[in-house]
Amino acid sequence: MSVAGESASRAQQTQNEVRELNARAERTSDPMERRRLHDEVRRLLEPIQQGGRAAENRPERRPDRQKDEFPPR
Repeated sequence: MSVAGESASRAQQTQNEVRELNARAERTSDPMERRRLHDEVRRLLEPIQQGGRAAENRPERRPDRQKDEFPPR
C-alpha cells in the first residue's frame, strides 16, 4: 500500500472510531463516562487539528502568496 493509501486508511479508521465513541457517549447516562468518551475523541482528533493549523501557517499554503514567492525574513 502506498503512503497516501496508508494515510487515508488511518484517517478512515480514526473517523470510524470517533463516530463510535460519540455514539457511545450519547447513549450513556453516566456523566463521568460521557466525559471520558468525549476526552478520548478530543485526544484522537488533536493531531489532525494541529496538523491542519500547521499547514495553514506554512507560507506555501497561504492563498495570498504567489507560488514562487518566498516569505519575508
